[in-house]
Amino acid sequence: MLRLKSVDFLILGAGWTSQFLIPLLKKESISFAATTTTGHDETIPFKFDPGSDDTTPYNHLPSAKTVLVTFPLKGTGQSQLIMELYRSVHGAENFWIQLGSTGIFTAEHWNDCTSPYDKENARAIAEDELRGLGGCVLNLAGLYGGQRDPKNWVVRVAKTKEQVKAKLALHLVHGGDVATAIVGVYRRRGEMGGKRWLVTDLRVYDWWDLIQDWGAEVQERVSKEDGEEAAKALEYTKWVGELMLETGVRSLPRSAEGLGRVLDSRAFWEEIGVWPGQGRAK
Repeated sequence: MLRLKSVDFLILGAGWTSQFLIPLLKKESISFAATTTTGHDETIPFKFDPGSDDTTPYNHLPSAKTVLVTFPLKGTGQSQLIMELYRSVHGAENFWIQLGSTGIFTAEHWNDCTSPYDKENARAIAEDELRGLGGCVLNLAGLYGGQRDPKNWVVRVAKTKEQVKAKLALHLVHGGDVATAIVGVYRRRGEMGGKRWLVTDLRVYDWWDLIQDWGAEVQERVSKEDGEEAAKALEYTKWVGELMLETGVRSLPRSAEGLGRVLDSRAFWEEIGVWPGQGRAK
């Protein structure tokens, strides 16, 4: 990657998201630079130290119209510190985006970007600080795509019938749609200051539906990795069928109205004028 003194877009922390975001930036002819802690793959070596006010690491970064922070900032002071140090070197004419999690939203049923959230959460505190300084926060649902395969999560979250019974809603967003969301904010950065958005793929997935659909394939994967006996113990399709009879569920997926805490991200996609295009998780 050619080192530029000035770019449209700077990615602080080119991790999983960058495999989708960088190709889109190239496609849209948005000049960019990206950092990693080690500087691998032609990125710029950079690591944020919340305990240091040394501006030296920031001298190696380019000036940017928009700065994306993909790693967690936590508590009071970190958002202000990283912005002040960067701006002390590159000036204040830049817009900041922070990626966060939808896990902070606390309404018992439907949640959207106006819903209550856990303001004592360390990441939420830092996000609010960044918003107060004119930045924008994207709270993302469960990330998938590339090496992140939701089918691999089934065994992690449910190994018994009782654990399957307890599973309700799942919310996801594909990396391709995350890239679309970020570029959408970049395009409308003049209207995005101080905003917090909830970002999903517009679907509420029913864990029972997914487990029933993916059960045979999950068992096959477990059989290859842990042996046939371990796979036989995971009677996913049987468990879901029995639970449907026991609880009076007549068909899958269950209605969102019965899945507890659920997320509505329509407002964000309407705001940026683009809609998620990756389709349903398979």
